[in-house]
Amino acid sequence: MLLFIALANSHYFLRGSSVLGGFPQDTGAVDRFVTWAIATFVDGRAFPMFGLLFGYGVAHIVSRQTGSAWSTRLLLWRRSLVLVVIGLADAMLFYVGDILAMYGVLLFFGVWAIRWKDRWLLVVAALFFVLGALPSAGSGSTSSDAPDSAMLPTELLSQFADRVPAALFVALLGPAGFVCPFLVGLWAGRRRVLEQPQQHRRLLTATAVAGISVAVLGAQPVALMLARVIEPPDADVLHRIGPLHDASGVLGGFGYAALAALLSIWLAPRAGRVTGALAATGQRSLTCYLCQSVVWAVVFTPYLLDLSDTLTVTTTALLAGATWLATVVLADWMRRAGRRGPFEVLIRRVTYGRPSFTSR
Repeated sequence: MLLFIALANSHYFLRGSSVLGGFPQDTGAVDRFVTWAIATFVDGRAFPMFGLLFGYGVAHIVSRQTGSAWSTRLLLWRRSLVLVVIGLADAMLFYVGDILAMYGVLLFFGVWAIRWKDRWLLVVAALFFVLGALPSAGSGSTSSDAPDSAMLPTELLSQFADRVPAALFVALLGPAGFVCPFLVGLWAGRRRVLEQPQQHRRLLTATAVAGISVAVLGAQPVALMLARVIEPPDADVLHRIGPLHDASGVLGGFGYAALAALLSIWLAPRAGRVTGALAATGQRSLTCYLCQSVVWAVVFTPYLLDLSDTLTVTTTALLAGATWLATVVLADWMRRAGRRGPFEVLIRRVTYGRPSFTSR
């Protein structure tokens, strides 16, 4: 998930004579292939997986609580608050597109769904999925906007003024697009679907095959256009293929999560150093995610390294992969040293009123 998020976020910093869907269009054959691959397998697919796992984690928190429904909501609201604060701080200082504040807002309102019956969770999730698939002019996958001063601030003082409206826009309006994955995650978390893949193998297999297949096929109109295999259609068609790309990506996010659970059946008996390092990264995912933001700020900000005109789609993808790999190494070192991630400790202290000192 964190690798895909790095790939999804980093290319939006690139500039060129023309930009479409966050990809410069004045590129060579290799960049065009990488653009197609990211648009097909990553963009609009990583964040729904994040939303699913976020809801899944909330279901676990709820299942461990023995108090009243109101005390559980208060606990989740504290978690929501710390996500909003950390997310807005990250957006103002490092990466304006940070999604943590958005998930904090989603959780603030989502606490009312924790006691819903399963049927209501799935019905409301389906409703938001359908709404997201309707023709719209607002899909980022077909936007022709180049990175603005909020993404690439030219000086430190103006950075904060430029980023306030952008950060609030993401935090307050972004949650609507992730209600569906969040609610499905709540439903799956109640059944421990991802932790008990042997018991849910049929469901996971169907979800992986159908979800990833639909995501790949649904991405092709946009992916082929971004890779300049086909010419961009008129605005009316763009308003349809953008939501198609995003809606199919929601199912793809579900498919990726299911595939990971199925792979764990095979990996668990063979667990070694690599598996342990990946698990350590997952246990410190918030810290590792925020490390990515620091890299984007240092590499792309005009008053720092200013490489948004220098790096290509391909070299930016390599940077994203290297950044993710560095966080895996860091997380594994912390695991061996018996340390939790600092932001995991912070969020636990605020949520529960106490830190956790174990490596898990």
